Amino acid sequence: MREVSIIIVGFGKIGRAVARTIASKDSDIAGEFGVRLKVVGICDMVGSVLDEGGIDLGKVAEKPWGKHKDFVGRKTIDVIRSLKADIVVEATPGNVSDGEPGLSHIKAALESGKNVVTSNKAPLVVAFRELKSLARRNGVDLRYEATVGGAIPIINLYESELKPNTINSILGVLNGTTNYILTKMSEEGVEFDAALKEAQNLGLAEPNPEYDVKGIDTAAKVVILSNALLGKNVSLKDVKIVGIDEITPEAVDLAKEYGFEIKLIGDVKNLEVSPRLVPREHPLNIPGNLNAIMLETDIAGPLTLVGAGAGPKETSSSILSDIIAIAKKL
Repeated sequence: MREVSIIIVGFGKIGRAVARTIASKDSDIAGEFGVRLKVVGICDMVGSVLDEGGIDLGKVAEKPWGKHKDFVGRKTIDVIRSLKADIVVEATPGNVSDGEPGLSHIKAALESGKNVVTSNKAPLVVAFRELKSLARRNGVDLRYEATVGGAIPIINLYESELKPNTINSILGVLNGTTNYILTKMSEEGVEFDAALKEAQNLGLAEPNPEYDVKGIDTAAKVVILSNALLGKNVSLKDVKIVGIDEITPEAVDLAKEYGFEIKLIGDVKNLEVSPRLVPREHPLNIPGNLNAIMLETDIAGPLTLVGAGAGPKETSSSILSDIIAIAKKL
């Protein structure tokens, strides 16, 4: 049985979900792939839990962070550089202006010869080409399925199944929060502020929802998809962005009268994020907090993927998929 050692960086909702998913799927992964995933380090902004023999993931999730028997005050960068591990999972929140703190974490991991799996969009938005180049120079992988579409395997699908195809366009509903808000406005006729408040109460929107409702989160995903699937070299400033914060119930009702729904669409080819009229029977007319991504390819034709676009558990599915893909090559 091969052991693959992992450092989890960021132990918020996503980091904890990754730990729980690894623990729950341990025997399945061992049986199917002959690999044992061993988490040897978990880092957060206040310190780290370290155990080269493997951390008991059940107990680390239960205990107050600073009270764990293996808790130390070592900084994340030091742990990434010095602790022996095969894969670093970077799951911190990010700032799309400078990519930090994840950008420094990912650079440190790649420079020290560790593979990286990340759910953090910000470093890839700021430095996609630089990070991919750094990974190649150090002979390691950088995988980032979880940065776009939550559990929807769009990047891995292209890499594994669609390589002969030329992608002519990519359109998507790429943000579950805005889709939930627009769905509530359409189905119940509520005002934008009321729908947003409900999304916040359900944990679907952050206390400061600006990234979502102003289209910045969707734009970040447009940048990643453009660079990863279309071979471009673009940044956030190249994307024209219009959010949904000025959509009114009257506009939603008028769209419905003519057989349309309003959806926030990320247009990857044209580098645009904007509310658009979507025909009621169109594949991108999806309800609630779902995401949908539609590819137009030259050989396979149109393909649409629909699934959970957010949520810690759903995101951990993509992270685990990337971990296994790396583990199979080690």
